[in-house]
Amino acid sequence: MKYFVYISLLVSFVIVFSNCTKNTISEPNPIEEAVKIPSSFELIQNKILTPSCATSGCHSSELDNSFKQHGLVLAAGKSYKNLFNISPKNQNALDDKLKLVTAFKSEESLFFHKLSWSDGHHGKNYGSPMPLGGKSLYIGQIEFIRRWIEAGAPDKGNVVDESLLNDKTEVSFDTTPFEALAPPKTGEGIQLKVDKFEVAPNFERELFVRREIGNKEEIYVNRMKLKSRTNSHHMVVYAFKDSAAYLPPANIIRDLRNPDKTLNLLTAISISNHIFLGGGTDSQNEYYFPEGTALLLPKNATVDLNPHYFNKTNNINFGENYVNFYTVDKSKVKNVVKMLDLGNQSLSIAPNERKTINKSWAFNTNNNVVMLTSHTHRLAEKFIIKIKGGKRDGEIVYENTDWEHPLVKNFTPPLQLLKGEGLTSIVTYFNSTDKTVKFGLTSEDEMNIIFGYYYEAK
Repeated sequence: MKYFVYISLLVSFVIVFSNCTKNTISEPNPIEEAVKIPSSFELIQNKILTPSCATSGCHSSELDNSFKQHGLVLAAGKSYKNLFNISPKNQNALDDKLKLVTAFKSEESLFFHKLSWSDGHHGKNYGSPMPLGGKSLYIGQIEFIRRWIEAGAPDKGNVVDESLLNDKTEVSFDTTPFEALAPPKTGEGIQLKVDKFEVAPNFERELFVRREIGNKEEIYVNRMKLKSRTNSHHMVVYAFKDSAAYLPPANIIRDLRNPDKTLNLLTAISISNHIFLGGGTDSQNEYYFPEGTALLLPKNATVDLNPHYFNKTNNINFGENYVNFYTVDKSKVKNVVKMLDLGNQSLSIAPNERKTINKSWAFNTNNNVVMLTSHTHRLAEKFIIKIKGGKRDGEIVYENTDWEHPLVKNFTPPLQLLKGEGLTSIVTYFNSTDKTVKFGLTSEDEMNIIFGYYYEAK
């Protein structure tokens, strides 16, 4: 009897255990079956960086044409380590002790500034806002990034409300605050401007406007300051090589491109009489001439203002530009500077070709160079300037890998070049397109120009 009871209990135990085991195995575990929730940074990667930044030619890989200028890859798996606590290449951002991403401090994070298109974030020049030439991120996306940084910018974990990414409020050029450049005080200088103008959807607008300065006597300029609206590619001020030649009508906009995107030949022809006076690719540009030097503008001077904007959106955007010339009394000027404008038009780069092109120029007087900068378009990887001739033949005096924001190098003391000596430009291009690229005026063409200032040695 006892034996039977033991057997019955054993069988019951086995049955109960088997049922428990069966139920444990067959019933789903809610934790194990749960769908993985992406972290805040994964959301930034998937919904912002990958579609808007890590695109071919921009920030997708080290093979992008623009990589040498920004050195930043934002592809999945690489972006976080390339952003967090990394020093930027932009000198103004470095001077302000910014990092690309600084934990808990969005205002000290260049990444946040570059994505924020409002004028307040570019009161100081940190380079062009991103995505370059495209459409601004939605306000909700920008706020999501700001809050992520303020939460410590972690690579894992959810620290920001994902619903912010559903906010599709757009940042418009027309509604983004833009503060006009304050003019010089009375008696201290002159302001010129290009009034607000439209940039059509999916269009690259570059125009010229001749302005008369209105000076009845010679004036000496020892400082220039320029300001452009967001998404400006460049703003350059040109003088005319031959003021006695035919000049375009004053105060009339001359577009470089027709509405169908073909080249406006009359405008292109007028450019041949240009010589660089000042400006560059930065949306806010300020230049001080060395102590005791100044640029001489003759009486009744006239200049050509040349703004250039990209619009890769489906909406109308806007341009607007200001230039201030600050003057100094003649008695304070020991040396009058002249403009360097050394261009090489013999360019031809075959499809998928990496090519280095050299060009030299010699001076016929003893000269002191006080500033050098360069100008190319997007296919240029490196721009080197060397001394040509004399005891310092071959010495590198300038090197730049950022075609969009080229280095402006000042020389104190001046770079002395004797008669017969000169400069050589050595420019490396990589043509990633399927067409041969030559010298030209559009962004699809290329350029190779040394700009700068010098004065003749006494």
